[in-house]
Amino acid sequence: MSLDPGCSEVMTVADDEVVIFAGETSRAYHELRPDAEVTLDGITVRTLPSRGELLCRFTTVNDLHFGETVCGLIGGTEIGPVFRSVEGEPPYPEVMSAGAVAEMAAIAPDAVIVKGDLTCDGTDAQYRRFLEVYGGAFGDRLVHVRGNHDSYHSGSAAAWPWQELELPGVRVALLDTSREGRANGTLSEDQIEWLDELASRSDRPLMVMGHHQIWNPGIDPRVENFFGLEPDVSEALIEVVARRRSIVGYFAGHTHRNKRQSVPATGAVPYVEVGAVKDYPGTWAEYRVYEGGILQVDRRISSPAALAWTEQTRHMFEGAYAEYAFGSLSDRCFVIETTRG
Repeated sequence: MSLDPGCSEVMTVADDEVVIFAGETSRAYHELRPDAEVTLDGITVRTLPSRGELLCRFTTVNDLHFGETVCGLIGGTEIGPVFRSVEGEPPYPEVMSAGAVAEMAAIAPDAVIVKGDLTCDGTDAQYRRFLEVYGGAFGDRLVHVRGNHDSYHSGSAAAWPWQELELPGVRVALLDTSREGRANGTLSEDQIEWLDELASRSDRPLMVMGHHQIWNPGIDPRVENFFGLEPDVSEALIEVVARRRSIVGYFAGHTHRNKRQSVPATGAVPYVEVGAVKDYPGTWAEYRVYEGGILQVDRRISSPAALAWTEQTRHMFEGAYAEYAFGSLSDRCFVIETTRG
């Protein structure tokens, strides 16, 4: 039986696969031809291209919030509804991360990169639980850094200024963008200099990752308390991207939405935000590194318990959350060009 196209959402498009959701029901279509137009359940999409040999696959997640008990709260407002786990059932951060870990493990990624907000309150117990769940599954393939929720209370767990990961066909630079006691993010001069030097010597495409998204000089108002990276810091990061052509994109979390944008100074280079694990749509991102390009393939966590939870939380913020968080298909699944013109 086909899904109803009137209530269906195309979540995932890869070079060989399309996944469509209708509420808590999903259908995955496999073994499709790359770069081909297909009509599935009354919906027409084009699969992504594959370019040469597949060199590696790795994944990312962010905004796990281990220890959180109430979903949908915004401090200083009464916007609702809010949601809690049912008494006697596992806490929703556990449910969502269990689903993400199982799905990522199934594709045997070369690395799993966690881009911050590992915890809700930055406590030692919450951080240990994160390590039990993700470290227990992935061991030394796990690379992680803190976010603002982890640094609110001056916690030092995962406070590494920079980390470098070398994989077949790609290099990843993971930056700590958090600020103690603050929701927005920053980078030090030392971090910017380190990234500049790394990009200058990189012998392969370089993907830069951190928790906070950029301030976009062409779109965002210039305010000191901008919710992402501070404007001056964003400009410094963009200058490095413009100067170092090995850098093929910047990838963040923090906003709990799927979004891709660009800035004039760096052309088509993408600045990407990946949605949260903990609530709607409940995502993780797969990166397929080919000889001639990298695919971002965004996936919705699809265990029955996870889908039941995310179908509730799509109604947060007076029903506006789903449209905000889901993003367009081109925000979620796209080609990252590894040769800059």
